[in-house]
Amino acid sequence: MRYSGVGGQAVMEGVMMKNGTQYAVAVRKPDGEIIVDTKEYKGILSGTGIRKLPFVRGVFNFVESLVLGMRTLAYSASFFEEEEAKTQETQDKKKEAKESMMLGITMVCSVAAAIVIFMLIPYLIAGIFRRWIASQAALSLLEGVLRIAVFFAYIVLISRLSDIQRVFMYHGAEHKCINCIEHGMELNVENVRKSSRLHKRCGTSFLFLVAIISMIFFFFIRTDSGVLRIVIRLLLVPLIAGCAYEVIRFAGKNDNVWIDAVSMPGMALQRLTTREPDDAMIEVGIASVEAVFDWKAYITALAKDGGVT
Repeated sequence: MRYSGVGGQAVMEGVMMKNGTQYAVAVRKPDGEIIVDTKEYKGILSGTGIRKLPFVRGVFNFVESLVLGMRTLAYSASFFEEEEAKTQETQDKKKEAKESMMLGITMVCSVAAAIVIFMLIPYLIAGIFRRWIASQAALSLLEGVLRIAVFFAYIVLISRLSDIQRVFMYHGAEHKCINCIEHGMELNVENVRKSSRLHKRCGTSFLFLVAIISMIFFFFIRTDSGVLRIVIRLLLVPLIAGCAYEVIRFAGKNDNVWIDAVSMPGMALQRLTTREPDDAMIEVGIASVEAVFDWKAYITALAKDGGVT
């Protein structure tokens, strides 16, 4: 297997794939037609040296993933709105500006909610046991275990929603398409169907690594001030995300026993966040890949190199 550089996410009744600065969203419309929208997204501070710095680049990548994720989800959802779209140019501009503002508000609220749920709540719950547990190390370990438990419970709960289950099926289609080409197989429905729905570079694995790395970082926080402990945790979030990104990035480009061991827990969680897609969903995934990636040239180069990483 060799790193392709292609990544993506599931959206409503579709798949988004990104390759470099190009991304494509393929959506299966209610009438059955597959529509593909291809655009360019250069990201934050594109072309600057800071984007190449280890750990720092992970923070940029995380923020950009949120922005692009929200944007493509909103795009896919637009095909299933009951109200008809307005066609007048001035109204479109006003609508676009309004949607951009709402997108920014939604993203900020989502990040804030994630920090509260996965960072602060486990800390506060662990603090309840402070009267019985004198060891700061033990409390930090308890907090980390609670964080992983909250994350696991969240995934289990949302996986029960019927709409989310379909998104998880498209998530599986995304992974299977990438695995198909990275294993040197022609990108068609039959080959994608037999490919794995688990992938090392998945966002689920990234979030699990964030939980594990935060446990390690917070273990070394030593202060008697509860407010300062919270502030330090919040300040460390970007660094933790940067570290998790580097691990995911390295795992996606390398294959060995140690990397496989590190990737195993996150990939096990992907069994909850992915489902086996049907052939119609696979077709959407293939359309999204082909809009941004020349998989035929990639497979030819892979064959010449002997399929090595």
